[in-house]
Amino acid sequence: MADCAVGRRIADYECRQPLNILHVVPSYLPAVRYGGPIVSVHGLCRALAARGHNVEVFTTNVDGPTVSDVPLGVPVDIDGVKVWYFPVPALVRLYWSPAMAHALRRRLKCFDVLHTHSVFLWPTWAAARLARRQHIPYVLTPRGMLVADLIRRKSALLKRCWIALIERNNIANAALVHFTSRIERDEAIALGLAMRDSQIIPNGLDADGSQQRGQATLPGQFSAGEEPFLLFLGRINWKKGLDRLIAALAFVPDCRLLIAGNDEEGLRPELERLAVKAGVDARISFVGPVYGDDKTALLGRALLLALPSYSENFGNVVLEAMAAGCPVVVTPEVGAADIVRENSAGAVLNGEPAILGAGMRSLISDPAELKRMGQRGREAVMMRYSWDCVAAEMLEHYQRLASPHLSHSNPV
Repeated sequence: MADCAVGRRIADYECRQPLNILHVVPSYLPAVRYGGPIVSVHGLCRALAARGHNVEVFTTNVDGPTVSDVPLGVPVDIDGVKVWYFPVPALVRLYWSPAMAHALRRRLKCFDVLHTHSVFLWPTWAAARLARRQHIPYVLTPRGMLVADLIRRKSALLKRCWIALIERNNIANAALVHFTSRIERDEAIALGLAMRDSQIIPNGLDADGSQQRGQATLPGQFSAGEEPFLLFLGRINWKKGLDRLIAALAFVPDCRLLIAGNDEEGLRPELERLAVKAGVDARISFVGPVYGDDKTALLGRALLLALPSYSENFGNVVLEAMAAGCPVVVTPEVGAADIVRENSAGAVLNGEPAILGAGMRSLISDPAELKRMGQRGREAVMMRYSWDCVAAEMLEHYQRLASPHLSHSNPV
């Protein structure tokens, strides 16, 4: 991660050279059920717009089994970003949208650079293909989807065919492939995908430093009072490693585990069976998804955040915890593990339950060091991982890619 001062040095130049930037992403706010990528894309877009650039988003209104209540085919201003929502009349799993295709054909030429987010889905494929035809440079961000294990676990044959017929070409012809972590890039390279250029730029966070750790009121659905607790925060999904976290709790006596997240895949009954088997069911609470002040309160009161994922291209909740002064325990498979390690903001532990549990038990036995870890993490977020810093670094690449043929036309 480049120092944020880099962005400040080029800020004046950027103001004289505003870019027209189009982001294409299959789903967007308010579809928060899709987790971190939605929040990350908007965080980047909002920061780019705040720096004086024209930022637009083409997306769909798909929101799980339903659709978002948003206007279609007209720009919606969200924090200075012009968001266009398009309907998906069929092939919902691929986000196929003829209306978006029409808008891309009509308007893509008005932009200096295109940035696509995700792979294996129609909108980003269609946008990249048209960008090549119109000679518009494009950045491709796979958002953690180019991982061999994930490909093997779900629709493996279809995804391998998609890579061979579509995605390999999209990636090879991208002006830049953007990864959020070293792990994510290594996974893509292991798939044998050729790239012209790739860069690692982490996700960011809106961190104002106002959180007061330990002083917030816990959400009403958690009634453990002052009892210490470990926290898992995120979607309840197989890749998050909740099975090994639950088993690890047996090695952390006198401590509860709070699991906060939405369970759209119906995994809770199986996790509860695992908890009974491990003899820790009485020390685990499922409280559902939490947002806003409730999330801040949990992070502010937890002994530590645990994210023992089997695969995680980044892990936005790691930065959220660090910003709240909450120490973090992650497994090596989490993309943000390098950030935790480099800033001594917690620990990177093997996910085997006995090792994970022993490591967490050792950490919480030293409250003074836990506090120092939290302070170091918080300082790192404030200094290096704000969305403004991330946007400044991304803009360096946009400017480089767009400079040979800057249009500076006003999108119509």
